[in-house]
Amino acid sequence: MPFSPLYFVLLLVALGLLAVFVQIGALTLAFDKLGLSPHSATLLLFTSLLGSLINLPLFSVKAEGPSPSMPQPFRSLLRLPPREFTGKTVVAINVGGCLVPLAFSVFLLRHNPLNPLMVISAVALVAMVCRLASRPVPGVGIGIPIFVAPLVAAMASIIIDPENSAPLAYISGTLGVLIGADLSRLGDIRKMGAPFASIGGAGTFDGIFLSGIVAVLLT
Repeated sequence: MPFSPLYFVLLLVALGLLAVFVQIGALTLAFDKLGLSPHSATLLLFTSLLGSLINLPLFSVKAEGPSPSMPQPFRSLLRLPPREFTGKTVVAINVGGCLVPLAFSVFLLRHNPLNPLMVISAVALVAMVCRLASRPVPGVGIGIPIFVAPLVAAMASIIIDPENSAPLAYISGTLGVLIGADLSRLGDIRKMGAPFASIGGAGTFDGIFLSGIVAVLLT
């Protein structure tokens, strides 16, 4: 018996809701491990969601044109916005994907008995791996396998400071991606042919934000 279009629509909606519930459950578990109350966790998540819509321009640099060698299917898969390249790349910082995680990292540093040398060691290790694993993607930005930073941050935190592995994993996962895959790659922006590059701007559940959350879940 053939399925009706309504059935497929309902199935897609159900799968979408399931994915949302799984994400929310994972975030709740991660925030609980970091010692946040339900109210504080909700506030942080809400702020991150709203902030992910805001990009604050920092500066612009002259850049080379986009490479024509990128396959069209790859562009479609990435859902690239049809922005016109004018010879410059505007570099911005995403509020929800970067500034909020950074502020939360500072909060964790001030409210947990973390050894500064251990924090520096963990962040440096994650940053070094992110630098090696990241690659400039012409016309898009800096790409890095999504689970590289969380895995390294989780393992480093468990080895370096097992008693405070959760907050250390979040801090090293967040700062490690920012330093290794974003700041250290600013020089590559001129060669990517992208009209706009946002630090942490891949979305709230991606990039810097996701690296910290997944790293905590793995500890």
